[in-house]
Amino acid sequence: MAFWRRNSHVEKERHVKANARDYNDKFSYADNHIKTSKYNVFTFLPINLFEQFQRVANAYFVVLLILQIIPEISSLSWFTTIVPLVLVLAITAVKDATDDYFRHKSDQQVNNRQSQVLIRGSLQNEKWMNVRVGDIIKLENNQFVAADILLLCSSEPYGLCYIETADLDGETNLKVRQALTITSDLGDITKLMDFDGEVICEPPNNKLDKFTGTLFWRDNKYPLDNEKMLLRGCVLRNTEWCFGLVIFAGLQTKLMQNCGKTSFKRTSIDKLMNTLVLWIFAFLICMGVILAIGNTIWESQIGRNFQVFLPWNEFQRSAVFSGFLTFWSYIIILNTVVPISLYVSVEVLRLGHSYFINWDRKMYYSQTDTAAEARTTTLNEELGQVEFIFSDKTGTLTQNIMVFSKCSINGKTFGDIYNEYDQKVEITEKTACVDFSFNPLCDRRFKFYDSNLVEAIKLEDLAVQEFFRLLALCHTVMPEEKSEGNLVYQAQSPDEGALVTAARNFGFVFRARTPETITLCEMGRAVTYQLLAILDFNNVRKRMSVIVRNPEGQIKLYSKGADTIIFDRLDPSNEDLMYTTSEHLNEFAGEGLRTLALAYKDLDEDDFDVWMKKLLFASTVIENREEQLAVLYEEIEQGLKLLGATAIEDKLQEGVPETIACLSLADIKIWVLTGDKLETAMNIGYSCNMLRDDMNEVFVISSHTVQEVQQQLRSAKEHILGLSRVSSTGDVEKTNMFAVDSVFEETIIAEYALVINGHSLAHALEPQLEHVLLDLACLCKTVICCRVTPLQKAQVVELVKRHKGAVTLAIGDGANDVSMIKTAHIGVGISGQEGMQAVLASDYSFAQFRYLQRLLLVHGRWSYFRMCNFLCYFFYKNFAFTLVHFWYGFFCGFSAQDVNDQNSLRYPCLYKPGQQNLLFNKRQFFLCTLQGIGTSFLLFFIPYGAFSVMVKEDGSHFSDQQTFAVTIATSLVIVVSVQIGLDKHYWTAVNHLFIWGSLTVYFAILFAMQSNGIFGIFPSNFPFIGTARNCLSEKSVWLVILLTTVVCVVPGLVVSFLRADLFPTLTDKVRHLQQLRKREGPQEQNLRRVRRTSSRRSAYAFSHQQGFGELITSGKNMRMNTVPSVSSPGRTPHSSTWIENVLKRKNEVSCANDESTGGPENSDIAKQTPKQQHTD
Repeated sequence: MAFWRRNSHVEKERHVKANARDYNDKFSYADNHIKTSKYNVFTFLPINLFEQFQRVANAYFVVLLILQIIPEISSLSWFTTIVPLVLVLAITAVKDATDDYFRHKSDQQVNNRQSQVLIRGSLQNEKWMNVRVGDIIKLENNQFVAADILLLCSSEPYGLCYIETADLDGETNLKVRQALTITSDLGDITKLMDFDGEVICEPPNNKLDKFTGTLFWRDNKYPLDNEKMLLRGCVLRNTEWCFGLVIFAGLQTKLMQNCGKTSFKRTSIDKLMNTLVLWIFAFLICMGVILAIGNTIWESQIGRNFQVFLPWNEFQRSAVFSGFLTFWSYIIILNTVVPISLYVSVEVLRLGHSYFINWDRKMYYSQTDTAAEARTTTLNEELGQVEFIFSDKTGTLTQNIMVFSKCSINGKTFGDIYNEYDQKVEITEKTACVDFSFNPLCDRRFKFYDSNLVEAIKLEDLAVQEFFRLLALCHTVMPEEKSEGNLVYQAQSPDEGALVTAARNFGFVFRARTPETITLCEMGRAVTYQLLAILDFNNVRKRMSVIVRNPEGQIKLYSKGADTIIFDRLDPSNEDLMYTTSEHLNEFAGEGLRTLALAYKDLDEDDFDVWMKKLLFASTVIENREEQLAVLYEEIEQGLKLLGATAIEDKLQEGVPETIACLSLADIKIWVLTGDKLETAMNIGYSCNMLRDDMNEVFVISSHTVQEVQQQLRSAKEHILGLSRVSSTGDVEKTNMFAVDSVFEETIIAEYALVINGHSLAHALEPQLEHVLLDLACLCKTVICCRVTPLQKAQVVELVKRHKGAVTLAIGDGANDVSMIKTAHIGVGISGQEGMQAVLASDYSFAQFRYLQRLLLVHGRWSYFRMCNFLCYFFYKNFAFTLVHFWYGFFCGFSAQDVNDQNSLRYPCLYKPGQQNLLFNKRQFFLCTLQGIGTSFLLFFIPYGAFSVMVKEDGSHFSDQQTFAVTIATSLVIVVSVQIGLDKHYWTAVNHLFIWGSLTVYFAILFAMQSNGIFGIFPSNFPFIGTARNCLSEKSVWLVILLTTVVCVVPGLVVSFLRADLFPTLTDKVRHLQQLRKREGPQEQNLRRVRRTSSRRSAYAFSHQQGFGELITSGKNMRMNTVPSVSSPGRTPHSSTWIENVLKRKNEVSCANDESTGGPENSDIAKQTPKQQHTD
């Protein structure tokens, strides 16, 4: 009962007291045990049977089994139904149990991880599942956080710690968290044991970026926010240890609150089969009623004359009652029209397709020894019907590796290589790298191919030296020298790490820093710069600057940022260089590279002193501090001199652009759902060719209120549909106008893209706006959602599932993708850098995004094609077989591949029939049924008519029922065997074995069942001795069989021939081409990445966060005993107060909602169209 009380209670606020388990237990908070599996030992049987009996056919067979137990109406043994039914249920149950076993195994692995918990005055190792709310736990470097904890203290100064949140938001850059000042000195076990603070906070929720609470301790209260929380799924980095108080545990942690539930997934064919089974059952009842009425009429008019030979049983009192019993008898006899063998065959077929996926060597990734894996066998044909793909970005489309690729310095580009004819040469793995052996401190993993840049460095080109000096000074990277020359950079973003590493290799090595100094090794010479100020990055400024004093006493400002921002602050004398650099930036942007512009400024000593006094004052004011600092930053960052620009490649996984292009040709829509910032997500969109400069419009939705989001969505939709005139009658008329959007979707030729951030998406997913969002998104060729939470990813997938009725596929590699993977019809996990959480929750898994192309266009299409062909043939065969009994009832008194894998990839349009559900639907089922009924009619009446006039070779008539039955059965087996042979697209040894083997087995069983030997063993069950031998020895019988076969097969053959010749499908055309090219051998499709021409746009994308600069200058993130002893000038007077507001400012992670430079222009940004914002 405690379980129900705990779940029925709605928690309004949470009370957690440290080191007080008895106090916390009375609230019945969730423990730290997690469960992602569906079943346990007690619930497996009832839940699994409930899921299986959602198949109407399974329920139908149970009813049939009950009928067969009644002897008065059953003409078949109940074993004929119960054995195959139990077999089907058992096979499915074993498969489901196996899938769930792996989920249990994963849960146990997580639950049994060890954590150090403070219990009774000492640290004790406890399993994660035994950690409880209110416990104080210790974390060590590189450990996963066990629960949602309040940071109390750490090994770092001022209670700071660094975490990586890749499993939560997909970002691998480090984030800073800091304990309250009052608890930051609780590092001693004794002090922690005495800590009895109480936290009152919000109840469990799924908001990753929000936490509100208060700590009550020692008669004081202290506000708590998200910056003081370490969430489950984070990893502690660059911090030796920290202690935390558990606030939320287990399923109530924010990570688990964002994970969707494991649901029972069924394919669209399964759902269609349920409907068809109901139809067939209705048809079966109709046949039973017809035959029952016929039996009643026959018994009342004719049957009474035969009662001497066929007397009624004791319970048969009237012809009507006889008809009633006949109805149920025929329900049992004709039950094969919905055979249970169909479901056995379907499961075997799916199992075979799963093995084809597992065995596909073209989906094997040798670098990590990872093969593709079908983790479920029930969704294979669904892979051939996908219309929407929802993809994560980091680790799925990209490798999350930043590489310094090219640069422009003083009007000259570096990074490309040319041959002796001055033609650009493509860089491959075999291209020789630049030799950095002149630099003993270089990073051996760094690769660059243009030797001209090294030569410029060696020739002491002043512009080149200043360029790399800026990269080595203007950043917030923390160095760690584990041994002499063994430098490790801890970068807050991968972009910064790539730039500082580039400067290091080109001879400007960032060696050490203190709060007041930065030490470089410039071409082998140690140089120390006095750090005077850091003008920190934020999403509005889109730049960062440092002010340093060099050994010569000169004061310099170095700045890097978005090109549009830097260019607006250049000295007019730099105009020519700016235009040249701008052309280079266009070229870099055209190649999908992430760019930054670099500039510097020489500062006058007196002017700087005046500015510093203003800055000191602004840093201490209480009101509008941020605005005043921004004005001062703007003041000094004017009149800059341009140095050049950098171009960083966010390395895509191999084959990503080609895969996306190919899937687009198959009419599959790909939406990117990522936790990254807007600029980064858009940049990857351009790299993947999902976004292009020749698109008609790129709509950027980045508002913070419902009204603004609604306006932007409606404006974009009106723009696409050409409805720019706003109706004076209001939204009602517009709703009617938009009611036919589905028609417009098919006719829009122009290409549009939609980019929406997390704040706007939260409003757009509300009930009153979700239809507008979906309509707009479906009108766009590309959709990118950035800064989204795991739950929002699932909500977007659910929105499409609910309103579009399309098959969806979600693909990702991290724990933040698990929710959408579970929500989509098909979930695909990539075994990447972010752990195995996505793989464990997925239906299919492999190592590289490019394998998705083969999974869908080859295996998915083949699975769907084979399943549809199989079902069409199966229903045809069964109706042909079963309805022979129906026709017989009137005379017995009513007693009762296509194309290969290369062409599948070469012609993605072949995938479209699956999306449109053309190969097996209600119409196809009706046609198969009609063909089966026609065949059954011919199978019965051709032998019936022939037998009425035929005689044996000895002159006697064919008068016995068994000869007639053998003739019809043999004709049936031969007809359906010929039909399946005609349906074949490839003949292999396996085809021959099963088709001709089936005929051989039929004749062997037929002769065995009517042999002397079997009669001797079971005389009552097999009384018809020699019937088959005598019947099939007659030439006339074989002529009847031949005639029946030809008449049954030829009409279908003629229709198929004429349809392929006069109305060929794309599959028919490709198959014809395939046969023509057979001698040429298979040719792989060559979808080369098209280099796009770029209009003027910024390729700026810098995944940096505000606040790190102030942490550095405050010295709060540095251990003083590890700082190298380098001579440094005295600290300037302002340094003690320069960062007084560091810890008061939240480490905001928000998407930029404008592209302008600030000031008055900001107020006009809402009036710009998204395209204007994009091209500014």
